[in-house]
Amino acid sequence: MNSRITAAVILGAIIATGSALADQRPDAGRVHEHVDVRYGRNQSYLDRGVVVGSLPHAAAAVSYGPDHYWFSDGTWYRAQGARFVVTAPPIGIIVPVLPTYYVTVMIGGIPYYYANDTHYVWRNSDHGYQVVEPPPGADAAQVVTPATAAAGAQPTGPDSVFIYPDRGQSAGQQEKDRAECHRWAAGQAGLDPNHSVDWTSVENPTSKSADYFRAMNACLTARDYTVR
Repeated sequence: MNSRITAAVILGAIIATGSALADQRPDAGRVHEHVDVRYGRNQSYLDRGVVVGSLPHAAAAVSYGPDHYWFSDGTWYRAQGARFVVTAPPIGIIVPVLPTYYVTVMIGGIPYYYANDTHYVWRNSDHGYQVVEPPPGADAAQVVTPATAAAGAQPTGPDSVFIYPDRGQSAGQQEKDRAECHRWAAGQAGLDPNHSVDWTSVENPTSKSADYFRAMNACLTARDYTVR
């Protein structure tokens, strides 16, 4: 074997070894993930305890007392030296928006939002979603979608409506349109599902629920969204 061929073989072995070692790093590949199957979701997330070298591009910084966290699509991070570790969020922390792939469940007449082993509830006073302990009855909770809400479940607010921008609207524009359509739909239905409601005092709750989601659908469709 001549010297050029020998050098090429050695270089190839070094590259292959380096790639194999890279695949063993916690932040490499997809081997340090789990599938969240609760409520039939089947979404993948990084395992808690995994250390990564950098945060996702869209990760949002969230403070809770003296502690600092980062939040991205249902996965929470804390700083660990110059790197970041995937962690559970502290109970009580508030986030302004829900993860992309969440489900809404009704427990004791209250809508809870769930993703990646974490339950959230809307706090109107904080204008955000608070991480809470799993409520009693969570395992047998009813999953709510716009379709089931229209069929008789209680309305769960604007974030239970899934929208897809048909004109490439930005994330900021989507949030603005969603909020404006929510206000209009709540006015049309005579009920704001983002506020605490005594359902025993609501006349025709099934009809109002259907009215709310029909109004949201109409408003968002008029603004060039596909609604699910």
